[in-house]
Amino acid sequence: MLIAGFPAGAWGTNCYVVAPAAGEECVIIDPGHLAAQGVEDMLARHRLKPVAVVLSHGHIDHVASVVPVCGAHGVPAYLHPADRYMLTDPEKALGETIGAPLMGELTIGEPDDLRELADGGTLSLAGLEFSVAHAPGHTKGSVTYRVPEAADVPSVLFSGDLLFAGSVGRTDLPGGSTPELYESLARVCLPLDDSTVVLSGHGPQTTIGRERATNPYLGEVARGQGAPDPAAPRRGL
Repeated sequence: MLIAGFPAGAWGTNCYVVAPAAGEECVIIDPGHLAAQGVEDMLARHRLKPVAVVLSHGHIDHVASVVPVCGAHGVPAYLHPADRYMLTDPEKALGETIGAPLMGELTIGEPDDLRELADGGTLSLAGLEFSVAHAPGHTKGSVTYRVPEAADVPSVLFSGDLLFAGSVGRTDLPGGSTPELYESLARVCLPLDDSTVVLSGHGPQTTIGRERATNPYLGEVARGQGAPDPAAPRRGL
């Protein structure tokens, strides 16, 4: 399996392309702020043909380039319906003003073909199977995508802003909920094998085993003790 990614734009949001191998069809995950050119560079470098864009949630740092990327390649985008409003009203989702300089760099709106996700579904795209898990907490419509283990390649979890290396997503923005985030961590992340690779929306890759042992949030959830010290770091927009 080929996975390539780069941090995009003002928020350093990780955008990924996923394919069975170079020269084949691919899926694009979370084309965020100023990501369109980076996506084109990755597609050219690996000779890939996109068939879909999948979104972990609706925050502008993850979706800002979805319209131009989908339009350039004539492909659909997938998003949970609870976050759909964020595509056309990103500031409502943040509870704050994005700012005029950044607004001039954003393409607001829905792609021509926007498809809604359901919890527990499977997307068969580009010869790969993506298991979808609804994981609210950071936003009401947050989801994760998991590609199962194959041959010598471990399972991969694209966690969006649910789980990071050493941290979790913030819950203080509109639609955020700390209890929902902890429930999502317990339901979506804890059952996974320790070898599962975690590719998150921000920061470096990690594994479930490493986070189970060192992440202050996941560790407390695993022990059934609720939240750790509120001063522990959180990430995301």
